[in-house]
Amino acid sequence: MNRRLLPNVTLCSAVLLSAFSLYCSRDGTSAQLPKPTGFGAAIVESSGGKQIAQTGALLPQPLVVQVNDEQGNAVAGALVELQAATGVNLDPAYGLTDSSGQLTTNITLGGMAGRYQIMASTIEKSGKPVAIKIDEIALGYQQTLGSELNAEYCDRCHNPESTAERVSNYDNLEVKPHPFADGDTLNKINDADLASIITYGGPALNKSALMPAWGNTLSKSDIQGLISYIRAVADPAPRSAGSFYARN
Repeated sequence: MNRRLLPNVTLCSAVLLSAFSLYCSRDGTSAQLPKPTGFGAAIVESSGGKQIAQTGALLPQPLVVQVNDEQGNAVAGALVELQAATGVNLDPAYGLTDSSGQLTTNITLGGMAGRYQIMASTIEKSGKPVAIKIDEIALGYQQTLGSELNAEYCDRCHNPESTAERVSNYDNLEVKPHPFADGDTLNKINDADLASIITYGGPALNKSALMPAWGNTLSKSDIQGLISYIRAVADPAPRSAGSFYARN
């Protein structure tokens, strides 16, 4: 897949301050943003970053960001604005932080596979803008197939976290499998070698024999779907991860 890098968002004070004072709605009209009653020194992600969903889907969990003061205490009433690439729906796209210093928004991803950057911004009392950038992942058809195969065949060993639906076998294995998000390790293995490991098992590349061969269970297209999924969710992202969408 071709990697298309859109321009990074420049934190220009004049532009962000203008955005904070006047917000353009979906129908093109302008709406006045709510007036903040509190001001922080930093904005951080509380939860909801690096989620994975199909293209055009609502993320399973909302994104929660928090505004803190210089001592790290939560700030209520701070104005937060969220921005993303065209096609991403943010509900709400702006608002004041609650009594916990947090703003919660639901995100529906765009219709193209790739990584979507969400920018959450607030302003200090001096008027200086501060921001944080958060990535979310949209899976295309082949990557979604890989995600389904991962849930059926791989996740029990490669994911150390147990859930109500799946008990992890990770802790029972003498040689620990790499989580599929372990980009530092898996990005160094090319697609052909990953295919060999999945098809013939770990010993095919002098890896652990605890990794079984799946060549008699999975088709070649299944294995390519798994590899596509691994590349999509890797952290950090490999060069082959696909398109990256930031605010225009």
